[in-house]
Amino acid sequence: MTARPASLLLSASLLVLTACAPATQAQTPPATPPAQPAPAAPGFTPVKPLSDKPVRSFEKAAQVIDPARAYRAVLRTAKGDVTVELNAKAAPVAVNNFVFLALNRFYDGTRFHRVIDGFMAQGGDPLSADAAQQGRWGTGGPGYSFRAENGNGLKFDAAGVLGMARAASLDSQGSQFFITVAPADFLSGQYTVFGKVVAGQDVLDKLTRNDDGRGPVAGKAADELKSVDILVAGGS
Repeated sequence: MTARPASLLLSASLLVLTACAPATQAQTPPATPPAQPAPAAPGFTPVKPLSDKPVRSFEKAAQVIDPARAYRAVLRTAKGDVTVELNAKAAPVAVNNFVFLALNRFYDGTRFHRVIDGFMAQGGDPLSADAAQQGRWGTGGPGYSFRAENGNGLKFDAAGVLGMARAASLDSQGSQFFITVAPADFLSGQYTVFGKVVAGQDVLDKLTRNDDGRGPVAGKAADELKSVDILVAGGS
C-alpha cells in the first residue's frame, strides 16, 4: 500500500461525514425529463418505487428486502449507468437501507460530492441535491443512523467495491456510500462492504475528480446522481 491512501485515512478520517465539498459553487443543472426505469438484466425485474418524488428524511428504514432474493441497483448519471450487485446475505441491514432509500427516490438529484482519483467516489448526501447547501455537503444523512456490518469478511480489494461511509463511530452509517475506483484493501474490516459493480466501472472513471484527498479541488463541479433503480430476482 502506497503512502498516499494511508495518508488519506489519517488526514481526512477517510469517509467520515464531514464537509468535503468542491470549493466553487456548482451550477444548477438544467431540468431533465423524468428518468425511465432502467432495462432489467436477464432474470431481474424492476421494483416499483415507494414514492413519486424524493423523500429525504425518515425515522428509520422500513424492512423492504428479502435477503433470500438477489438485488441490483442501477445508478444513473449523465455520464452513463453504473450497475451494482447488492450482497443482501453478507450485509442485510446496509442493503435494506440502500434499497429503502432508493425506492423512496432519496438519492435522486444528489451528487458525487467527493471523488478522489485512484481511490473512490462518494455520494448519497441529501444536502448535495441543493447547490445552496454546498458548504455542508458531506455532512447529511437520512435522519437516522445504524451500525456497520464490517465483520462480514468482504474486502475492498478491487475497483468497483461498494461500501458504506460513516463517521468515527461504527453506529454512524446513514445514507452515504462510496465505490472504489482502485483496490483499497486497507479499508477492509473497517467499513461495510455491501456490493460490487457488475457494469459501468468505466462510468465511474469518467466522474469529475473534485477532491485531491486533502480537500476540494477548485473549479471541479460534482456529477449528479440522477436516479437509482432497484432490480430484483429469485424467490417466489
